[in-house]
Amino acid sequence: ASAEPELRFRPPAEAPVRLFTEPELAKYDGHQEGQPIYLAVKGVVFDVTSGKEFYGKGAPYNALVGKDSTRGVAKMSLDPADLTHDTTGLTEEELKSLDDIFNNVYKAKYPIVGYTSRRILNEDGSPNLDFKPEDQPHFSIKDEF
Repeated sequence: ASAEPELRFRPPAEAPVRLFTEPELAKYDGHQEGQPIYLAVKGVVFDVTSGKEFYGKGAPYNALVGKDSTRGVAKMSLDPADLTHDTTGLTEEELKSLDDIFNNVYKAKYPIVGYTSRRILNEDGSPNLDFKPEDQPHFSIKDEF
């Protein structure tokens, strides 16, 4: 048996990570046939296309896709007022629920395709120095320098 030399660099199996603005993310709302379906939670953009029966056009959770629906996920709400990134005023229980769903549903089940610009950039467009891409399985900060 011939031994293949070990590669030092392995390209990621998935598509590269993208930065999404709100208008870009809105294009992936499940309404266009053949287009992937994306949902952001906590600023992390997941490809939920494999859950089309839940997130596709006319599906029960379609209201959550094409945007950062962190608050809606935390409150288990499809109310349009809750379909936002804003977590202001959430209870301790809602925040715990958000973390559980984020880790045990979205991170466990769906590939990460990017981040919202709000997670990576400050309002003025400067880099968010607190950004930690720990949610990206094939991202290593040391690879960036």
